[in-house]
Amino acid sequence: MFVGTCSDAGKSVINTGFCRIALQDGYQPAPFKAQNMSLNSYATPEGFEIGRAQATQAEACNIACHTDMNPVLLKPSGEMMSQVILNGKPVGNRSAYEYFRKDDNKQLFDEAHAAFQRLEERFSPVVLEGAGSISELNLKKRDIVNMRMAQRVGADVYLVADIDKGGVFASVYGSVMLLDEQERKLLKGIIINKFRGDVRLFDEGKKIIEDLTSVPVVGVVPYFRDIYIEDEDSVVLDSRKNKATNNKVNVAIIKLQQMSNFTDFNALEFDERTNVYYSDDVDEIEKADIVILPGSKSTIKDLEFIKSKKIPDLLNRMYQNGKSIIGICGGYQMMGQKISDPEQIEGRISETDGLGLLPMETLITNEKTTVQQQFFFQDEKELCEGYEIHMGQSFMKETIRPLVTTKAGQTDGVFVSNKCWGSYMHGILDNQNVINRLLAPYTDEKGQPFSYREFKNKEYDRLADHLRQHINIDSIYESASISQKKNWLL
Repeated sequence: MFVGTCSDAGKSVINTGFCRIALQDGYQPAPFKAQNMSLNSYATPEGFEIGRAQATQAEACNIACHTDMNPVLLKPSGEMMSQVILNGKPVGNRSAYEYFRKDDNKQLFDEAHAAFQRLEERFSPVVLEGAGSISELNLKKRDIVNMRMAQRVGADVYLVADIDKGGVFASVYGSVMLLDEQERKLLKGIIINKFRGDVRLFDEGKKIIEDLTSVPVVGVVPYFRDIYIEDEDSVVLDSRKNKATNNKVNVAIIKLQQMSNFTDFNALEFDERTNVYYSDDVDEIEKADIVILPGSKSTIKDLEFIKSKKIPDLLNRMYQNGKSIIGICGGYQMMGQKISDPEQIEGRISETDGLGLLPMETLITNEKTTVQQQFFFQDEKELCEGYEIHMGQSFMKETIRPLVTTKAGQTDGVFVSNKCWGSYMHGILDNQNVINRLLAPYTDEKGQPFSYREFKNKEYDRLADHLRQHINIDSIYESASISQKKNWLL
């Protein structure tokens, strides 16, 4: 089980790399994470919802994503509540206290194990991922994603430690010693991740850890910044750019408190014509040429948040002054005239005014749309790809031009002008032709042909090469005895 000594130890990236390594070596791997907590989700081909990280790992395996890869997804909605997604569909909201106290999560644990078994019948090896730390003793008997799952499926476990945070000896030793005897028997190796400098300098440290824990260190992985793998958690936005700059088309993403699917803007960040930054500061937002309202897990709450910052008034002024304002999913809903939530599905506010930039109103309902889409943007002939994940429906107040037309002939979004539009379509900015149309009013420079899908595929290979250099892959194969044993837990 490549599990972690802590959150953000690099488990998801290591998992992704091993998925690609197994594929390169002739196996048919698939990822699995029993439970994920994230606002960054994705729609499967069947129209269900899973964590984006497992969709990324499925890409690395060169297979379509499926709900069996992430049977339980928790989407925090504020006020200590989360929407629980089971096998791709919402089953209700639960508080953190209720989730971790009720029946030791037996039903969810059984559902997750059943998903693993279905996956194991189709793929080998199944590459599982833990969550957070394996040593949260107060949550241990209710945990469905770490050692409890490892024991149930008989997985080989590999512990990933983040040396960049400091305290690696204490975190590794403590994590191992806090496991019970049966759990320690599953532990086959330790990976020291995010090492800065010459890895040979850690030879003594490696021996100390092995002597302390009686577990081999199978790899010391250098810190890297030049390999791109999509981030799982929006906490990374805290380290991204938050200011405008000169000599670029400045694109401000409104930094919402409940922002979802921030990966919508990754391809845009790779366009050399742009400076993409995230901010809720009106002075910085005002410097932008283009402002994007992103998706939100709690649209009304985030709309009230930006109202408290005086951002809607600013966006209306900016649009009147010739700047571009666009919205995606929850941001699209915010750009309308009104949002109603009569059943208070999102919270205590039943109705609120939107920005008034788009002639539409939105009604929040319990029905959730999750679907992958192929579509045409405006009058262009190039087929684009995206996906929808949203609760509620938007209704036009007048006849208005739609933004996109799906391959099946349905329409989505509102097009007021090249500088004012919105859509439910996540991933719309992964398509180069859409980016070109968005930037056209601000630059004569032509964008370089760029396929985000092809780019990511090459990065999976680069990640696999990096891990092969610094981890003893043969020892993992030998320990797993893949010809006889199908289960890996990373």
